Amino acid sequence: MEHMKRVDRVLKHRGAIVDFYDDVMESPSGHIAHWDYIAHRKGAAAVVPVLDDGRILMVRQHRNALERETLEIPAGSRDDVNEPRIECAARELEEETGYRAGKLELLITVATTVAFCNELIEIYLATNLTRTETHLDEDEFVEVGCYTPEELKEMIFSQKIQDSKTVAAILAYDAKRRADIPEK
Repeated sequence: MEHMKRVDRVLKHRGAIVDFYDDVMESPSGHIAHWDYIAHRKGAAAVVPVLDDGRILMVRQHRNALERETLEIPAGSRDDVNEPRIECAARELEEETGYRAGKLELLITVATTVAFCNELIEIYLATNLTRTETHLDEDEFVEVGCYTPEELKEMIFSQKIQDSKTVAAILAYDAKRRADIPEK
């Protein structure tokens, strides 16, 4: 199979988290096309924090792009490109929820919008949680809540939760949880 080839990448805007480019692409037939490309500079991590009783900590916050509040798993950008994503996940968990994980394990990696962005989010499962305190950023306003996996799945399938990382993470966690249950 012949492939598209990038012949140029032109920076159009440099943002705080992402850069916007015009990619000049050449098809196998020689046709030139312009594709949008968004480079997420630092990368990100997220976490599914599971309390001892099986409920999952979630954060509600305003999302400007959607002009509304969303219910999501805790997540955030790395401080720099060298910060290990597992450390980013641990930091974001404590900053946003006021809990520290005794155990963090990689659950899944999500490419959030493959058509035009390179953002990858490693999503970790956090267990053995202990209460600490939140450390929100100055521009961060978060409400923390606890939900059962069943409640969260109902919210996903009723379109109340639409955030891609959260949908993927909750469904992956639920599948893992069910697979770990011994047969009766």
